[in-house]
Amino acid sequence: MKTLRDHRSLTANLRSALMALLIAVALGGCSIKQYALSRTADTLATSGSSFATDGDPELIQDAAPFSLKLMDSVLAETPTHVGLLTAAAKNYTQYAYAFVQQEGERLEDTDVAGATQRFERARNLYARAQDYARRGLESAHPGINLTLEKTPRAALVQSTRSDVPLLYWNAVASGAWISLSKDNPSAVAQLPVVEALIDRALALDEAWDAGAIHTFLISFEANRAHRSGDPAVPARKHFERAVQLTYGQQAAPFVALAESVAVTQQDRAQFEQLLKRALAIDVNARPQWRLANVVMQRRARWLLSRTDQLFAQ
Repeated sequence: MKTLRDHRSLTANLRSALMALLIAVALGGCSIKQYALSRTADTLATSGSSFATDGDPELIQDAAPFSLKLMDSVLAETPTHVGLLTAAAKNYTQYAYAFVQQEGERLEDTDVAGATQRFERARNLYARAQDYARRGLESAHPGINLTLEKTPRAALVQSTRSDVPLLYWNAVASGAWISLSKDNPSAVAQLPVVEALIDRALALDEAWDAGAIHTFLISFEANRAHRSGDPAVPARKHFERAVQLTYGQQAAPFVALAESVAVTQQDRAQFEQLLKRALAIDVNARPQWRLANVVMQRRARWLLSRTDQLFAQ
C-alpha cells in the first residue's frame, strides 16, 4: 500500500523546481536569475523517476499537467536547454498516449463525439511534443531542421549517441501525430522523417532505455513508407530483442505485437496468449517500470474485452 511519504516524494522535485523558478522571477533580470532558471531546468529535466515508479495512474494523471506547464514556463525562459526540451517531448508524448488517446479509443464504441474530441486533443499534445523534440535537435545541432524535411537520413548523419533520446521521442511523437492525422496528406508525408529518426536511433544505440526503440518498431514496421516483404518478420525480431532487453518484465512489447501483428494476421490464439503474458507480469518486480506496466496492462485488458470485435467469427 502506498504511504503518505510516497505521495509526498512524488512531487518533491517539482516543488523544488517551482521554488527555484519563483526565486528567479523575483530576482528580475540578472545573471543570478539565469543561474536559477538553469538549475530549475536541470531539475525538471531529471524529475521523472518518481512518476515512473508510481502505481496509481489517476494520481499521475492529476499531477502531470502541473509538471508539463512548469516545463513550458521554464522553457519560455531557457528555450535552448536540450535536457528540458527532451523531457518535455517525452512527458507530453506519454501524457497524450496514456491519458488522452487511450481514453478516446475506449469511447469510440459508445461516444463518437467524445472520442473525436480526445483524439484532437491528443493530436495537439503530440504536435507540441514534436515541436519540443525538433527544437532540442536544433539546439544540439544548429541548422539540422533545415535539411531534416528534405533529406532526413543525410541530415541525421551528424547526430551522435547522446542524441538518441531526442531522436526517439521525436519519432514517437511524430508517429503518434501522424496516426491521428491519416486524413491529412501532409502529415502522412512525414513518415520518411519518422523512419529516418528511429532508424538512426537504432543504429546509434539499439539497447537504449531497455529496448524502447525495438518496442516502438514492433508496431511501426507495418507503417513504413518504404518497405519490402512481410513487415511481421522484422516486427517479431524487434519483439524478441525487446523482451530480451527487458527480461520479459515489460508489458509493452507483448501488447505491441498483439495489436500490430496478431490482429493483422487474424491469429486470435496468439493475440490472447500475448496479452495474458502481459497481464502476468508483476508490476512491482521492476519499480522503475511500474507505471508503464500498469498502464499497458490496462490496455491489455481492454484489448481482450474487444477480442470478438477484432477477429472475424
